[in-house]
Amino acid sequence: MKLPNAECAVISFDKVVRYLLNPQHPGGTSKVVFFRTCGFRPIDWGQMAEALKQHAEKHDVVAKESTPFGTRFVIDGPLETPDGRSPLVRCIWFVETGETAPRLVTAYPIRRPRG
Repeated sequence: MKLPNAECAVISFDKVVRYLLNPQHPGGTSKVVFFRTCGFRPIDWGQMAEALKQHAEKHDVVAKESTPFGTRFVIDGPLETPDGRSPLVRCIWFVETGETAPRLVTAYPIRRPRG
C-alpha cells in the first residue's frame, strides 16, 4: 500500500529547517548530522522536502496505526540524497481525521536488515 494522497503531501519549511536540519533542536543532533552528511542544507530546504515527498510516493507503507486524531503511516526505503547515496530512511506521516493531505512528522536513518 502506498501513502494515500502522497502527491498532496505537506512538508513545511519549519519541519525541514527548524527540526530536521536544526542543530539546536533538542534531541535532534544525530538527525542533523546524518542529513547534512548526505548533502542536505537549510538554504536548499526545498530539495530535502522534494526528496522526502518522492520517498513517500515511491515506497510502500510498512505500518499503519489509526488513532482518535487520525492515521499514522510509516514508510521505509532508500532516500535520494544530494551526495548520490541512497541511505535507508524511515519517514512518519500523519493524516488528521477529516483531512486528506498527509503531513510529515519526522524522518530518520534506519539500518539495513541483515541477511
